[in-house]
Amino acid sequence: MKRRDILAAAGVGLAATALAGCQQESAPAAAAEAPQQTFTWKMVTSWPKNFPGVGVGAERFARLVNEMSGGRLQVKVYAAGELVPALEVFDAVSRGTAELGHSAPYYWKGKVPAAQFFCALPFGPNAQEMNAWLHYGGGMALWEEVYKPFGVVPFACGATGVQTAGWFNKEINSIDDFKGLKMRTPGLGGEVLTRMGGTVVNLPAGEIFTALQTGAIDATEWIGPYNDLALGLHKVAKYYYTPGWQEPNVTFELTVNEAAWNSLPADLQAIVRAAARDVNGDVLDDYNARNMEAMEKIRAEGVEVRRLPEPVLERLREVASQAVEDSAAADPVAGKVWAAQKAYLKRLRDYAEDNEKLIYNIRG
Repeated sequence: MKRRDILAAAGVGLAATALAGCQQESAPAAAAEAPQQTFTWKMVTSWPKNFPGVGVGAERFARLVNEMSGGRLQVKVYAAGELVPALEVFDAVSRGTAELGHSAPYYWKGKVPAAQFFCALPFGPNAQEMNAWLHYGGGMALWEEVYKPFGVVPFACGATGVQTAGWFNKEINSIDDFKGLKMRTPGLGGEVLTRMGGTVVNLPAGEIFTALQTGAIDATEWIGPYNDLALGLHKVAKYYYTPGWQEPNVTFELTVNEAAWNSLPADLQAIVRAAARDVNGDVLDDYNARNMEAMEKIRAEGVEVRRLPEPVLERLREVASQAVEDSAAADPVAGKVWAAQKAYLKRLRDYAEDNEKLIYNIRG
């Protein structure tokens, strides 16, 4: 009987030990299964709904974030005018009206003069050169520094590649043809037009067709054939000029409200970064593929595609060089950005002269 009592006691002890072990093992599992915090964010954009290229890129970003986060971060995209006007995206993100924005940095040059140096420079860097500077030449750190006082965190999120010079209802045969010209063109390209005697009219995409049709403007550039065809610009302008001297590339931006950004756990921040980087490349791929197809259709419509005369391009280059230097000198922050960018771009161009340019010229 003593032996039986001892065995019974031992059995109770083993059961208690096993139960304690199960409780210890299940505690982490229970913690892991606890519901995680979810976020629902608004993204305001400067683009018409489902606009080819850049607008589709914004939608792609939202979809990627939703999928990669398993629904923990859900992004709802608002087209231009649905929540805020197209040219008020930066302010909306800065104020926290929306957590995210998708637009082009040069739209804010009146508020942030240095912003346009992260976007497009006349006769400046192409998409590959701009991406190299941003991601491997210190450009992103400068961009973050420039936007910090406004409570905004920037990311590169799309690129156009080389654009076209635009649509005109008058021929451009000499520099005198720019005098009195009313043209929709933003950023430093607009500054060059002003110095050539023209007038800049700043319009979002949705208003360009009507303005050109009614004569409110004489000319416009938007992005290139892909978007121009979608807007129907070939129906209201006679001449289509190349090359896009004013914008060899436009880098689009994802802007994030800083307080909202800081509220995200590290894994969701990583997802936002990865989605922005994906869209940055995908939008450029989209434009490279679709511009070619759209140009073929535009030519088939009987549009006269012309190259700007060499003397005109040379004079535009001279004026653009001075406009960029003057814009940098007028603002100490812009001056700091331009000094760093200019030095890096010189190194990139030296390499291109010895390598890439030779291939472009000889490949036929």
